[in-house]
Amino acid sequence: MLKRRVVTKQELDGILERLADEINRDLEGKDPVFVGVLKGAVYFFTALTQRLTRSVAVDFIQVSSYGASTSSSGMVTLIKDLTVDIAGKDVYVVEDIVDTGITLVDVLALIAARHPRSLKVVALLSKPSRRKREVPVDFVGMEIPDVFVVGFGLDFAEQFRNLPEIWEFAMEEGG
Repeated sequence: MLKRRVVTKQELDGILERLADEINRDLEGKDPVFVGVLKGAVYFFTALTQRLTRSVAVDFIQVSSYGASTSSSGMVTLIKDLTVDIAGKDVYVVEDIVDTGITLVDVLALIAARHPRSLKVVALLSKPSRRKREVPVDFVGMEIPDVFVVGFGLDFAEQFRNLPEIWEFAMEEGG
């Protein structure tokens, strides 16, 4: 069940504007490819890339580590691979949330093996208190406490992605 609002629509707009400004400055002289991590990052990815002031190539990668649980299994499975050649390109991996870091470390290893010129991470949300693996996050929208969140692409068992704000989610007692 939805417990409390964590990030409002207005706060999301502010986060998106700030991140786009930071990234626009960073794009100078680069050949960028933005890689969205599906499915969770799709709303953030779209809203962010629409605010960029120059044309960028886009692609998607899909991995899974959650299933129908509120905690990562630690087992990362590749579901959809990249289709764009990223060798020699400046890659920006766009994630909805960096939690334990396990999934992102594996995604970054897959991408680094294709020899991009540079590799940066953009995350809407970060939970530093949950890190099990050190992972660089170059652009962070907001740090949040150790709560499970849904909305704006984040889900629980494929539900709640379409919420326009981010909410804390709690399993119902006894269910």
